[in-house]
Amino acid sequence: MQSLKILVVDDDAVTRSLIFRKLKKADYEVDAAEDGVEAVRLISDQYYDVILTDLMMPGGVDGIGVLESAKANNLKTEVILITAHGTIENAITAMKKGAADYLQKPIIFDELFLRLDKIQSLKNIIKNATDLREAMDVTEKASCETIQNLELTVDQLKNALDTIESVLARKDLDPEERINMAIDCYQQVS
Repeated sequence: MQSLKILVVDDDAVTRSLIFRKLKKADYEVDAAEDGVEAVRLISDQYYDVILTDLMMPGGVDGIGVLESAKANNLKTEVILITAHGTIENAITAMKKGAADYLQKPIIFDELFLRLDKIQSLKNIIKNATDLREAMDVTEKASCETIQNLELTVDQLKNALDTIESVLARKDLDPEERINMAIDCYQQVS
């Protein structure tokens, strides 16, 4: 199972470093950004499976801005918003804009890892479904080609049989000549 590529975005250096180290220790591929502006730049340069972003950040791009940028860049990116100022309104706004989840500070890492496992499982299901669809498309194409080739072969054999039947039914030729002509027709199609 391939590890998730995660971007941690938080203006608080201690929180950012703590999350970064915990994720690295759990074998995730992790990058970090100290604010929303840096996060938007990183998001535009590369793909992240998951972005963990603080909701409230200075600098003109907050967590909702990071969420919007991530979704505009790639709909497959999942965003988990993290905040110390959790309200139901913030959670609703975040979910309406496509957030995968919402966590309160201080972060309970067991809870975070469960959410990341859930995202990984969903991504694996989607990948497996996509792989299956592609395999089905290849099989369907091969089946169609095989059916077309069989239809052509059947048509050629039917025409050859009709020709052989009409040659054998001719009364103006002696039996030996009819048989030789029928054999020649058969050899042309085989």
